[in-house]
Amino acid sequence: MPLKLMYITKEPAVAQIAETAGVDRIFVDMEYLGKAERQGGMDTVKNRHTLGDVRRIAQAIETAELLVRVNPIHAGGKDQMSSEEEIKKAILQGADLIMLPYFKTVEEVEACIRYVDGKAKVIPLLETPEAAEAVDDLLTLSGIDEIFVGLNDLSLGYGKKFMFELLSDGTVEDLCYRFKKAGLPYGFGGIAALGRGALPAERIIKEHYRLGSTCAILSRSFCNTEKVGHLGVISETFVNGIREIRQFEQEVQVHSSYFSSNEAEIKEIVKNIL
Repeated sequence: MPLKLMYITKEPAVAQIAETAGVDRIFVDMEYLGKAERQGGMDTVKNRHTLGDVRRIAQAIETAELLVRVNPIHAGGKDQMSSEEEIKKAILQGADLIMLPYFKTVEEVEACIRYVDGKAKVIPLLETPEAAEAVDDLLTLSGIDEIFVGLNDLSLGYGKKFMFELLSDGTVEDLCYRFKKAGLPYGFGGIAALGRGALPAERIIKEHYRLGSTCAILSRSFCNTEKVGHLGVISETFVNGIREIRQFEQEVQVHSSYFSSNEAEIKEIVKNIL
């Protein structure tokens, strides 16, 4: 099975291009609470998409699923919706999947499941050491459809210098083993276009297959629409980039015997980067 590819955007035209090129899920990112503080000074993507963006993307796409990352579980305030209101409104605007970020307890995921109330799929985003510690209890919950490992924040939580250290030190492998044992679909991290990235995308894709992952985010560097404004260029980037990834996946499925050497090479690349 090819990886389900996800791309973050609030632009309907870009969403349609991505969908046509073969992206499986369009990702609207409403998370902002606490994100700037914990990722301050880092060159990370900090979106602040809105419910209006959810509605516009839902109206623009036809075959791709619409995934919405909401904020961590929180109470409402004078100028802020509660998690319950935010999740329910995201579903009303067209979300097919709700991703809960930066949780630390099983109770937070239980709350998300309760607020979704079976009206969308639930994907916890495991990106804190506390969540990793509680993973076995988490996997006993009814109502989780998939789980995703967020390498950026999880690496920060563990005090790592480079997020892909979690691939080389066995952290992701251990989590994937637990997900697989529980029979839950899972994914992790992001991938760039082939031939790009500090850790080349080819290496990461091989790890997805070795570890049984089912999905990945196309990173900002795959197609940075803030730098490339021409829709024709964006379309060409998506069509060519997705085609190359799918062709490479076919090779990986046939030649799985090189997984062990790829694992060793990743450890060496990460070591050299550090």
